[in-house]
Amino acid sequence: MSMKDNLIIFDTTLRDGEQSPGASMTRDEKVRIAKMLEKMHVDVIEAGFAIASPGDFEAVKAVAETVKDSTICSLSRAMPADIKRTAEAIKDANSGRIHTFIATSPIHMKYKLMMSPEQVLEQAVGMVSLARNLCADVEFSLEDGSRSEFDFQCRIIEAVINAGATTINIPDTVGYGTPEEYGLMFKRIMETVPNADKAIFSTHCHNDLGLAVANSLAAVMNGVRQVECTINGLGERAGNASLEEIVMAVKTRADVYPVTTRIDPIHIVPTSRLVSSITGFPVQPNKAIVGANAFAHESGIHQDGVLKHRETYEIMKAEDVGWKANKLVLGKHSGRAAVRARFEELGVTFESPEELNEAFVRFKELADKKHEIFDEDLQALVSGVAAPRMIEKFRFSNLEATSKSGIKPHASLTLTIDGTDQQTESDGDGLVDASFKAIEKVAKSQAELQLYLVSAVTQGTDSLGDVTVRLEKNGVIVNGLGSDTDVIVASVKAYLNALNLLNAGIVKAHPQSGV
Repeated sequence: MSMKDNLIIFDTTLRDGEQSPGASMTRDEKVRIAKMLEKMHVDVIEAGFAIASPGDFEAVKAVAETVKDSTICSLSRAMPADIKRTAEAIKDANSGRIHTFIATSPIHMKYKLMMSPEQVLEQAVGMVSLARNLCADVEFSLEDGSRSEFDFQCRIIEAVINAGATTINIPDTVGYGTPEEYGLMFKRIMETVPNADKAIFSTHCHNDLGLAVANSLAAVMNGVRQVECTINGLGERAGNASLEEIVMAVKTRADVYPVTTRIDPIHIVPTSRLVSSITGFPVQPNKAIVGANAFAHESGIHQDGVLKHRETYEIMKAEDVGWKANKLVLGKHSGRAAVRARFEELGVTFESPEELNEAFVRFKELADKKHEIFDEDLQALVSGVAAPRMIEKFRFSNLEATSKSGIKPHASLTLTIDGTDQQTESDGDGLVDASFKAIEKVAKSQAELQLYLVSAVTQGTDSLGDVTVRLEKNGVIVNGLGSDTDVIVASVKAYLNALNLLNAGIVKAHPQSGV
């Protein structure tokens, strides 16, 4: 039997995933996720868009300095300033890559770039040459590649490979492709471009038509040996190809796919939970691999089959991707060392004794409220501990809320604003509505509530309630997160967290969305 090719897994959760509205991550949060990706054996981690903001530069730099076993990459437009900034950000990586791109479709060249194909070709070659002088590993992407003209694709690919590009990415930037045509596009290009054998071809698909994974796998069947994807399929608009689905498809259908990956799937579910808790984007229950219902069987026929022989209705083992039966892991008598050790098993590390102490205090508070504390509870706890380091203008102090049939719900809050306690109260259509209105009486943020989402972290009526509040103000979108066994308190915490993010200006604007 012949050896299978290695399929390079390129994770862009920290770059394209972060471009989901409200999903911005701090430097420390990116480092935490990157460490889990490294533990999973992800080949390439795209840590950000270094020139997008000083914060993004620092995040890419921190990931490059921390991660040792994965290649660290940063995206850059085909512009000298971008490329030099990227090179600076990744200079301390054990293995670094510059990823540069320019649009190649007629519609993008005409209306966005306002450049002729010849100008685009010239710029691409020049910038790849510059990047190659700064880094041995250079990836070039043809933005909107799936809508580009074949002859021009071939010309620019041949030219940039000659200029030093080692990876060629042809993304389906707007999710327009279908599996058959997208896969055959790669086959034709690799058969036509004379120096195609000198580069690895890559795919980067968006999920606008729900075809991102299918398109990526079709490309693999036609010679592509790198797939760009994200945890939970996070990404702009409808998202990117899901890493967990790509990896498990290749593993489960080893009889079909001519490739294998280095990924250790046991870390998939913990990483999924970590990304969800940091971004505030919950995983839908029916999401493949990592959704709560992914290995659940409701039908009596299915249940009977699984009990008799698991493989009747399960094509993979839940344990293989990191699912474990819920169990009590810690209790109120647990010590600091045990708590820290369990957090580290979940990919959470603390940079200072103060951070650990804050997490431990929160753990003890939760242990007094709940008899059973699960891994999911710990992830929810740490999302608050590891929140962006900022001066908190608004802090929660106390809440009294009343609701009675026939009487308007009422909320009275004590908030600490700029270090001073303030009282505020309001009626509302419900206790959450009353609480938010009370906050706004003193905050006067003029922000628009775009999303309010509640999810139970674990089973049971004493479960932590995880609340996401998305606020928008002047085009800036933030996701506030809050957790508590009291869902009203969790809602207040989430709203205040969002206000603090707006107040701190923790946001960045990417120069372009990229590939």
